[in-house]
Amino acid sequence: MRLLSKLCCLASLMLVASGALAADVTRSEVEAILASAKGESGANFTGRSLAGLDLYGLDFSGADLSGADLSDSDLRRAKFVGAKLVGTKLARARLNLAWIMAADFSQADLSGAVLETLVVSRGMETRPEEANTFVGTNFSGAKVTARFSLADMRGANLSNLQASVDMRNQSMGLIRTDFSQANLIDANFEGAALSRVDFKYAKLKGANFKGADLDHADFAGADLTDADLTGANTSGTVFDGAILTGTLGLQQ
Repeated sequence: MRLLSKLCCLASLMLVASGALAADVTRSEVEAILASAKGESGANFTGRSLAGLDLYGLDFSGADLSGADLSDSDLRRAKFVGAKLVGTKLARARLNLAWIMAADFSQADLSGAVLETLVVSRGMETRPEEANTFVGTNFSGAKVTARFSLADMRGANLSNLQASVDMRNQSMGLIRTDFSQANLIDANFEGAALSRVDFKYAKLKGANFKGADLDHADFAGADLTDADLTGANTSGTVFDGAILTGTLGLQQ
């Protein structure tokens, strides 16, 4: 019995260490909490575990999910309009077609997540009041096809980001990740796949692009002051009108 107890304790510690604890609510319970919060300030899921749940299409608009665990969750087509996700764990979560207008993902963990075709505005262009906040957010290894125009992404970790344009099935026009006019000061793009990504007029002072694939990326008008492009692939990269003061690793 003593051995069994020790083994159970060890298993629990391993689960805690790996962040693999099961959700403490079911989808039905999540739906009930969301329904009861309608008309109020928004549902409160702070610190709760929703890890691994099927949350497809649920509306978390205005909800507070700060510090919650949504790792490995299915959040496709879910709505997070105006939601607070500060420090939220979203590792390996699927957020395809999720609505994220005016959401705050500061310090959130989106490592290994899939964020394709995110809905970031109600029109063709992002308005300032719809822009997202990703200050210090971890996107390492995430797969992204989305518009982050005007977003606040200072100090974000986008190392090994997979954001290169898929040139297949582009008959309706080029679909690409857009960081135009975003605040990416001190952001880390080391080793990221950024072929044909749009960085026009972005603030990239001190950004790290070491070893990144910038094939045909567009930095027109961007501020790359003190940025590091050492070892980056800049074949066909556009730097028209960009500020390149102190930029490292760029063959001019």
